[in-house]
Amino acid sequence: MARQFVNILADVHCNWEGLTPVYRLYVNDELFAERTWEWNDCYLEESVPIEAEPGDYTLRWELQQPCLARLDVTNMRVSYGSALVFPGNIIRINDASA
Repeated sequence: MARQFVNILADVHCNWEGLTPVYRLYVNDELFAERTWEWNDCYLEESVPIEAEPGDYTLRWELQQPCLARLDVTNMRVSYGSALVFPGNIIRINDASA
């Protein structure tokens, strides 16, 4: 099957105190990004460009320790390409040629 390009957007919120938190984003078990959260009272619109064969992919955000933080990811959606979003942060990339 041919690889497809999709872009996924998600709203990332972080409430924290003390040390500046760092989080990692994984697509399946592959590290996609590591970010330092430096803001208060706002959220980040995370853009996740993926070029992969059709199938299911899990997106996972993890806070790195030590930190006193809570990370919430909401409003996950497809901004480009043929894909669907399912509960559990699962993205299904469709075969656009089918």
